[in-house]
Amino acid sequence: MSAHSVTEPSTVSKWIAGILVGLYALITLIPLLWIISTSFKSGPDSISYPPKVVFQPTLEGYVNLFTTQSRPSAADLAKLPPPTTWYDKITRDRGMIISGPSRFGQRFLNSVIIGFGSTFLSIFLGTLAAYAFSRFKVPLKDDLLFFILSTRMMPPIAVAIPIYLMFRQLGLSDTHLGMILLYTAVNLSLSVWLLKGFIDEIPREYEEAALIDGYTRFQAFYKVVLPQAATGIASTAIFCLIFAWNEYAFAVLLTSGNAQTAPPFIPTILSVGGGIDWPAVAAAATLFLLPVVVFTVLLRKHLLRGITFGAVRK
Repeated sequence: MSAHSVTEPSTVSKWIAGILVGLYALITLIPLLWIISTSFKSGPDSISYPPKVVFQPTLEGYVNLFTTQSRPSAADLAKLPPPTTWYDKITRDRGMIISGPSRFGQRFLNSVIIGFGSTFLSIFLGTLAAYAFSRFKVPLKDDLLFFILSTRMMPPIAVAIPIYLMFRQLGLSDTHLGMILLYTAVNLSLSVWLLKGFIDEIPREYEEAALIDGYTRFQAFYKVVLPQAATGIASTAIFCLIFAWNEYAFAVLLTSGNAQTAPPFIPTILSVGGGIDWPAVAAAATLFLLPVVVFTVLLRKHLLRGITFGAVRK
């Protein structure tokens, strides 16, 4: 008679779970794959009905995204010399000429600066605050932790107007510093609460042994606690970056030019004729996905370990 484990799933259960996970992954990826494929379609192919699954790929959307174009008269177009680059040829084939670069590159760079800058600051301040709450006797600790968490409960629109007035008085409107500070303030509650849970799981005996060996409190924190909390820091950094990267409401209200990020800029991509240039929009969305995807893939091991950290106690 073969032994049967109560906790070990059966082969049938494993197959069913695998099929369900595979179907969920496929359903989740279909919209992303459709966006990516649309970025390589021409304008007519992107709005054809029924939708085209097989099409002639082109970089028209990416050219439209990174350039501004105008439509000259047929006589003026005939006087121009032959195109010298591949993107000039794509534009000429549509009866257009490139008049200069677009603003997408600057908006994308703003997203990188603000997103990663606020993530770094949120993790830096959140780690210090979480360590203090976890290791020291802080007066009114529970009340302070609840107050920090309550800042996350408010919808952005509830504080948008006061923040707008405050930023205007302080000269922080449409600045990288202002958006970094704002996103840091919003993400700090998440950072403190997540990191406190990870640091609570690290035995105090490690630090006590380091202090006995002659380490200072800061050295024990830097050399003992931080390496142990690396999984939690990586997981928290991903969540903070996702919020700062995708945030739309504050970016629309508080930025218009110098510090405008990609989310409010992407919907404004219009063709010369006034319609939405769907290949350019899809190209912008595809490029916008890449930094977060790369960042998450690089930290995927830490993310998986961080989610399950402390879930099983011996």
